[in-house]
This record gives sequence, structure tokens and C-alpha cells, in this order.
Amino acid sequence: MRAVGYQQSLPIDQDASLVDVDLPRPEPGPRDLLVEIKAVSLNPVDTKVRMRAQAEPGSWKVLGFDAAGIVRGVGKDVTLFKEGDEVFYAGAITRQGTNAEFHAVDERLVGSKPKSIGFEEAAALPLTTLTAWETLFDRLEVKRPVKGVANAILIVGGAGGVGSVAIQLARRLTDLTVIATASRPDTQAWVKELGAHHVIDHSKPLAAQVEVLGLGAPAFVFSITHTDTHFAEIAKTIAPQGRFALIDDPKTPLDISLLKGKSVSIHWESMFTRSTFQTADMERQHEILSEASRLVDAGTIRTTLAEVIGPINAANLKRAHALIESNRTRGKLVLSGF
Repeated sequence: MRAVGYQQSLPIDQDASLVDVDLPRPEPGPRDLLVEIKAVSLNPVDTKVRMRAQAEPGSWKVLGFDAAGIVRGVGKDVTLFKEGDEVFYAGAITRQGTNAEFHAVDERLVGSKPKSIGFEEAAALPLTTLTAWETLFDRLEVKRPVKGVANAILIVGGAGGVGSVAIQLARRLTDLTVIATASRPDTQAWVKELGAHHVIDHSKPLAAQVEVLGLGAPAFVFSITHTDTHFAEIAKTIAPQGRFALIDDPKTPLDISLLKGKSVSIHWESMFTRSTFQTADMERQHEILSEASRLVDAGTIRTTLAEVIGPINAANLKRAHALIESNRTRGKLVLSGF
């Protein structure tokens, strides 16, 4: 089968950073689906893994997590899907990725693709939806208010993939006042379109901008990117006994003592925790994606697809990786077909 892989971690402008290869079709395990890949999308984790994880000697490492496709085979213990089902999912960081014609994935990580959108629109959603959903509802528990403070959430980095979903979920599924950050006119317009009540500029100090809104200190802060840059301002603006979540990998250590005086709890979300550790609630990701699919079909939330770059090949994936590494993307980048 056709696939895109690499053997050593290299900057994306190097010829061997991603290569078109031919690999054997995977065999599904007992609870696996064998999925014919129709579309994939890119996430920052793709670029991070490329630079941190080498392939086994003599083999190829295939990246890619988000995917939408058609089930072409099932393991002997599969109960949630059958051949011919259209699905979408974000996979596991511990297995070969989705940048291939066929991919094996545990059914407990998979949802039924929304019927109202195509494979390209669906591929844009899984990883960011799971990350945003788990952060808001499983970690921050935003439906459990912090008594006596503003029932508001500040989403730092609102225009990227995760932020674009988090804004929609917070606006459509909760009664939170949603404050999102964006620094350019196009990204500010994007987050407003997705449902943010207020937009502030993360290139300027955050606390003063939140104070001007007149809402009071927000109960929740969700930091998606550049947390080390914004952490002091986050500590200043969050409410006493508030809840703070982050998903990125700060380049410098965070001084979490800044949160002690306010008794702020900190939650570090990784969407891959459940699949990596085979947690007892691993099927929660199937449930989240199934509900997200229903919400898309109901018109409650929408795809965050920004651009279809072209077919799945090394040249297009290199271009997509470079765009992700620029930190200037809006929404999601998708590749479609081979």
C-alpha cells in the first residue's frame, strides 16, 4: 500500500524528512478496524513526533492521527462497527499513523462519521474535538461552576484547531461566557464567527484586557499554545479557586507557585492518555466522537476545515508540516485521497 514515512528525524525542508514509500497492508488485531483512508488532517503533534521519534532501524515510521475513511475489515472481537461503515477518529500515538492507504485502529477510539459532511470535513475534527471535549468536560468540569465568580472561560489561542472546537463546544453546550484570544484581524473574525462572546489580543497583556470586559475574573482558563509566555498573566486573571488547563509543552518550566495563593487547580490534558495506557474508560473516546457526530449532523457544531492541500503524498505533507510549524494556521489543514 502507498504511505508516507520517514527513517530519521529531520527538518521539514530536508528531502528525507518525509518520503513516499510502499508498505504492507496492516492486519487488524482482535478489537481493530482496518480502515481505508479517505482523508487526513494535520496537527502540531505530527510535527513534534517527527522531530522526536525515530523509526526502528531498517523500518519506516508513519505519522498521522486524524483520519476519515471506510471500514474494510474487522477483528474477531469487534462489536461497534462493521465492514462498509464510514468512520472518523484520531488513533493512538503508540501505533503507525494514518498517512497510508489502510490503517488499523482500536474500535474504542472511533466514531461514526457525520452523515451531513464529506470525508475531508470529517477528517478535520477528531483530535481537536477529543482534546477540547476532554479538557472542558472531563478535566475542567466546566458544567460544575466555581461559586461566586464569573461563569466565564478564557481560551488562549482560540483560532487554531483545538481552540476552534473549544469555542463552539463552550458556546453551544454550556452557559459560559466565552473569551477567546486572537492577534490578527482574520483570526479575530474567525473566533467571533465560531461563537466567542469576546475577543482579546494575546500579543498584549491578558489580565488588563479581561478586566476591561467588566465580567470579573473568569472561573476557567484553557491555554492551548505558548502557555509559558502567558502564564503570569493567566495566574493574574483567573478567579480564586478557578481551574486551569493546558495542552501544550512549555519550553520553559512554569512557576506553578503563582497559582497557590488562589488555590487554582491545574489540569494537563493529553488526548492520547486513554489509548496509550489502555485505561478502563478508553471507550469514552468512541462516545465523544459519536456525540460530536450527532452535533455536527444537528448543525450545533461545524467542521473547522480551513484548507484542503491536495492528495496524501510526501510533497503535500511537507508543505502542511511547514505551515503547522509556522504557528500561523487558522482551523485545520486536510489532505484527501492518494
